[in-house]
Amino acid sequence: MVFSSAVFLLLFLPVAFIGNVLIKKEFSNYLLLIASLIFYAWGEPYLVFLMIVSVVLNWLVGIALKKTEGRLRTLFLMIGIICDLGILGYYKYAGFFARILNYISKRELVPILDIALPIGISFFTFQAISYIVDVYMHDTEASNNLVNVALYISFFPQLIAGPIVKYRDINKQIENRSVSWIDVSDGFKRFIYGLGKKVLIANTLGMCVDTIYSYDIFTIDSRTAWIGALAYTFQIYYDFSGYSDMAIGLGRMFGFRILENFEYPYLSKSISEFWRRWHISLGSWFREYVYIPIGGNRKGNVRTYVNLILVFFLTGLWHGADLSFVIWGFYHGVFSILERLGVRHLLKKTKVVSVAYTFLVVNIGWVLFRADDTITGIRYIARMILPWRYQQLSRIATWHYMGTKTVFIFICAVLGIGFINKLTPTRIKSLWNNSIVEAIYCVCLLVLCLASIASNTYNPFIYFQF
Repeated sequence: MVFSSAVFLLLFLPVAFIGNVLIKKEFSNYLLLIASLIFYAWGEPYLVFLMIVSVVLNWLVGIALKKTEGRLRTLFLMIGIICDLGILGYYKYAGFFARILNYISKRELVPILDIALPIGISFFTFQAISYIVDVYMHDTEASNNLVNVALYISFFPQLIAGPIVKYRDINKQIENRSVSWIDVSDGFKRFIYGLGKKVLIANTLGMCVDTIYSYDIFTIDSRTAWIGALAYTFQIYYDFSGYSDMAIGLGRMFGFRILENFEYPYLSKSISEFWRRWHISLGSWFREYVYIPIGGNRKGNVRTYVNLILVFFLTGLWHGADLSFVIWGFYHGVFSILERLGVRHLLKKTKVVSVAYTFLVVNIGWVLFRADDTITGIRYIARMILPWRYQQLSRIATWHYMGTKTVFIFICAVLGIGFINKLTPTRIKSLWNNSIVEAIYCVCLLVLCLASIASNTYNPFIYFQF
């Protein structure tokens, strides 16, 4: 089930919200847990048992960590992490590593199994790991209540595509929370804004992107390649940030305050800054549970660079079991190191150049993310950066993949990455927030989204595959 589907908007959400309003406060967690399990089971019923196993396992590990000391405590933590990563590894990476072994051995050394990837497994696995690690480090106290831990791991607003939430940031809200009508109003508005990002902008650009990437790579010239790359750069931002906005809004409607996941990342002035503003919860997770524990930047420059490359390698691998994602991770890691070696001092001299540089690097990197395979991605990038070599290609008519509506949405997408927010005076923002005009705008936006959903079957979520 996706947030931008009719069944969620017209059936699941109203029933869950009204039920949560009417039910006694002490039973709210039970209701939300049942709703979350139904939400997850809607698309793949049998795989909900996998998540239940993960919940029970990490709850038991948390209890064990609470009651033991010394080496035994460390052993329980290792068991928990190994089990969590083992589940993730089997479902997400078994086929990937089997193909690598078979390629190296030049024969089918390991059979490649057709394993269905559970939606959102990377997200709820990372939340489970953060729970037991925080308990081990005494950053939070293990809960004796299985329902509380289960709700933390499976809470439907951020279950499938984040943000990745730490238990210590939300445990008090799970145990005791209140919902005011201001919370509901603000949450509903945030949800509508996210829905608009996803349905009206990301979906429209996505159809343009899919059309371009469906062409034979040898028929694509530089102009088409750049349009496709830019369209995907905006699509993935509005798709994922829109989902995060909806998750944060839904959480607010049910009494939870989920931390922000995006902060206008395409206006970043360096790749390092980009990763502090893009998918903030994932960057925070890798920094806290991988980068700092292996030494961070505390053990000299060489060790720092090795640590950065390792973290970006894992970041790429987290996104997908494919060589393209690994290369994409290394790509960002290399630019992060170059900035530490002196490039960032040059970037500080002019804001315009630094923002343009960062956007260009990120835009080219997304090609590897979207291309069907690594070779196609490299060929696509070649057409972007070496246009004079591909001028002999027959041009594909722009109207084949970009109509008037797409051009208009493209302009809106450019303005919405932070320019409107930067250029709008603070006084206008204060007059807009919680005004009658904003309420009318949200109603119109919701109607447009519902009309688009009703008339269009194209409705993918990019980050569901992770």
